[in-house]
Amino acid sequence: MWPQPQERAVSTRRTFTVTATGADEGTVMAFRDAVARTLATAPAEHVMREPGRPGVRIRLYTDLRQGLPRPVDAA
Repeated sequence: MWPQPQERAVSTRRTFTVTATGADEGTVMAFRDAVARTLATAPAEHVMREPGRPGVRIRLYTDLRQGLPRPVDAA
């Protein structure tokens, strides 16, 4: 039987890494911008390419504890 996770450890882990793959740099940067509009995200300024593999990748580091404030609607 697996040990039960400690509640404190589960409640404090709110950061995660996202690696996105897209056909081109514009696609992954658009994804980065969409994530950055809603979550606190460390800046990702470059894409990664692997020789012999199609597409590009980008890695984002986000923090769920630091959500961005909602924009004020212009009414």
